[in-house]
Amino acid sequence: MRDYFKQQPDTKGFFGSYGGSFIPEALQKEMDKITDAYYSISKSHHFISELRSIRKHFQGRPTPVYYARTLSDELGGRIYLKREDLNHTGAHKLNHCMGEALLAKYMGKKKLIAETGAGQHGVALATAAAYFGLECEIHMGEVDIRKEHPNVIRMKLLGANVVPVTSGLKTLKEAVDSAFSAYLEDPVNSIYCIGSVVGPHPFPMMVRDFQRVVGIEAKEQFFEMTGEMPDNVVACVGGGSNSMGIFTAFLDEEDTTLYGVEPSGRSLQKGEHAATMCYGKPGLIHGFKCYLLQNDKGEPDPVYSIASGLDYPGVGPEHSALKDAGKVVYETASDKEALTAFYTLSRKEGIIPALESAHAVAFAMKLAKQEPRKSILVNLSGRGDKDIDFIVENYGTGPEVKA
Repeated sequence: MRDYFKQQPDTKGFFGSYGGSFIPEALQKEMDKITDAYYSISKSHHFISELRSIRKHFQGRPTPVYYARTLSDELGGRIYLKREDLNHTGAHKLNHCMGEALLAKYMGKKKLIAETGAGQHGVALATAAAYFGLECEIHMGEVDIRKEHPNVIRMKLLGANVVPVTSGLKTLKEAVDSAFSAYLEDPVNSIYCIGSVVGPHPFPMMVRDFQRVVGIEAKEQFFEMTGEMPDNVVACVGGGSNSMGIFTAFLDEEDTTLYGVEPSGRSLQKGEHAATMCYGKPGLIHGFKCYLLQNDKGEPDPVYSIASGLDYPGVGPEHSALKDAGKVVYETASDKEALTAFYTLSRKEGIIPALESAHAVAFAMKLAKQEPRKSILVNLSGRGDKDIDFIVENYGTGPEVKA
């Protein structure tokens, strides 16, 4: 696997034919500076030592792997959860935000700029900015601001300036557009901290590298608990940071099947889902090449998911390459299936998952019924505190549920 990470991506940021950097020349110069800084600083003893200290003493890592006994007994399979919901701020996002902010500090930057959908990246970056004493500006679609109000409050409490985005569908894609525009106004003193394994090089590589800690921990923990590797590893996919984080550790395990779970939303009609890997085709978005839900002109299609963090028409370029290589199987879960999983995990295990993570749980529940003797390791990428107002307002506290 060491050779894989040295070769992927190549020097121009391509994972096979995906990735790269398709951006204006002025912005490319700033990206080149970030790339050079990352390659030099991230390999230094001081950077690695400080990041490890942050993970242990501030984030509370390692997060545990938990055997979901009640759910497993009812379904027949063996379901394990990598508890990223227990990472500080309640999701995996802080893993790369602390890394990006530490890089910004070493580069002498004064301001962090980012987009957010579900708000977890925004909260994590606002947390990192507070930790390092940096300014923070978060761009968020008006639709998501209403859905994820608890996270908006958290960002403001942490000192971030939350910028409402009112264009287009007022969701994640438009938030990315807005954040990029803000970054272009002052790329010298600010840095755009992309919230997933997307965007122009070096961000897909950089975010993946910071998220690898999830897979490294999970692989060791699962083996310690069971004496073997998991038969299946399952994670939700929007941009794809949490899934890349856990998948990277198992790419060389021939007997482990990796499943990326996308949102099939309300239906498979255009604008009713965000299942990019399952129904998209190669295209360009936000300065990089990937699978993309797009029209005949190559313009991104409108997308939808009940989970704000998954409604993105593109996906990480490394995911695109892994799909073509047959290394990862991409499946879907609907709004209804995700809601059922949300209520079920809450009632059966006492764990309220993020709606994004509930998509992975939903597929794992289905897989457990199909393969009752197999083990399933799910990356529970976030907790559901941010979603409870939206859920209760629209669906209530839930019916009695059966696994």
